[in-house]
Amino acid sequence: MPGLAATADTSRVEAPVTMKAYLMCAFASFGGIFFGYDIGYIGSVFGMPFFIHTFTGLPYPPANATPAQAAEFAISPSNTSLITSILSAGTFFGALIAGDCADFFGRRTTIIGGCFIFIVGIILQTASTTVGLLSGGRFISGLGVGFESAIVILYMSEIAPKKVRGALVAGYQFCITIGILLASCVDYGTQNRLDSGSYRIPIAIQFLWALILGGGIATLPESPRYWVKRGKTEKAIKALASLRGQPQDSEYIQAEISEIIANHEYELQVVPQGSYFSSWANCFKGSLWHQQSNLRRTILGTSLQMMQQWTGVNFIFYFGTRFFIQLGTIKNPFLISLITTLVNVCSTPISFWTIERFGRRPLLIYGGLGMLSCQFIVAIVGTAVPVSNTSATSAMIAFICLSIFFFASTWGPTAWVVIGETFPLPIRARGVALSTASNWLWNCILAVISPYFVGEQYGNLGPKVFFIWGGLCTCATVYAYFLVPETKGLTLEQVDRMLEETTPRTSARWRPTTTFAADMGMAADGTLKEEIVHDVERKGSTY
Repeated sequence: MPGLAATADTSRVEAPVTMKAYLMCAFASFGGIFFGYDIGYIGSVFGMPFFIHTFTGLPYPPANATPAQAAEFAISPSNTSLITSILSAGTFFGALIAGDCADFFGRRTTIIGGCFIFIVGIILQTASTTVGLLSGGRFISGLGVGFESAIVILYMSEIAPKKVRGALVAGYQFCITIGILLASCVDYGTQNRLDSGSYRIPIAIQFLWALILGGGIATLPESPRYWVKRGKTEKAIKALASLRGQPQDSEYIQAEISEIIANHEYELQVVPQGSYFSSWANCFKGSLWHQQSNLRRTILGTSLQMMQQWTGVNFIFYFGTRFFIQLGTIKNPFLISLITTLVNVCSTPISFWTIERFGRRPLLIYGGLGMLSCQFIVAIVGTAVPVSNTSATSAMIAFICLSIFFFASTWGPTAWVVIGETFPLPIRARGVALSTASNWLWNCILAVISPYFVGEQYGNLGPKVFFIWGGLCTCATVYAYFLVPETKGLTLEQVDRMLEETTPRTSARWRPTTTFAADMGMAADGTLKEEIVHDVERKGSTY
């Protein structure tokens, strides 16, 4: 085994960023496309006449139907709630299972397995003509999306260079928005078909996304941090050299692998590994009042993903078409839904620059302020002015689009970036899985209850529903200010040290002064002591 150099010069921990690193992370983030597409296609399908006729048995309304007759020709709120939320339920369980799979079988293998599960769900959805089969297919697809949504973030965070990690992980959110846009475009093209192609084409096209992701991931190297966790140091060095475009005996590769190994050894000393159940329990150990504790990090990750869902943006993507139909003055609600997804796509790339220029905390804080302002304006205008007023409707749509802009350029990508950077290696896979599962749990909860907020025979809140989203955005903004640390420009190992030495509101000023490799003890020739490497390899074999 080549000597593992260690240094206290924290600027030398990672090699220069290469085009290869960009391309690998960009391809891995492609998984966001079928994540976003599966979210996006169902909302517009609910408004397709053939879909409604097939799944409800209701006759088509006459050409001169009154608004009341047209409103009755719709999927019931209970079935809308079930079909929409069942995907999120499957994704919740898929994300939890994926954490174990990623530790036992590897990050890359878990993503590929998720693609196969997803394909099975797509087959069932495409064949469906009843709510039961469609819901079952969406649940199975959700399991696959859960695998992918949790582990792609983990994989990208572990392989991306620290200087551009935030921007590259933000690319995952960008691919989610592209998936939602593609779904809207396909739905827009098939909405008026009076045959099964109206909904089967949007469903079946997802085969392509799964095949591209699964086939492409198979050509990429495994995460070197996974190999370190498994005690396979030689494989870790080889994978890292491939990722960084450097020879295995390069000073950069030796320095970075030394830091990864030393940090992992340190974490094992702090929280020793035990049985399967104790390894899950490690995610909840430590004091709630110490931000470096595993409990605090788990709460941070899960609550941050919860609050991303609280912003209400998925209400627009799931139920936007029905909501715009209810406003009454919009001639083509499908087109408005397409516009909102276009705003989502065009706004997300802004975060590629801002997340590394300004950091994670400012984006969450100022993005939250922007969203809550827009949503309260929508609620106030919709309450004070009759929805039959065309100018009021136009103003509401404009501020809904502006709220989506703030989400897409701040909370959308940044919440994913932060959870990928927060957890130490021994619990990283499970921590990211728990955080992603939290996202889908709340996605499911909101998908279940949202139809009842705006259903005519239930809450019938109409635009007033944005008072709820605005209030929740206010909570999220306050939370980000007091509890989210700044992780910009740090390696994953330096994030561990920062959390030990600072507080969220002072974290942006923290700078590393040493490395774990230096602190763990070097041999006289500057290499990591062999007993440390052997100890990591021995402990890795017990996972």
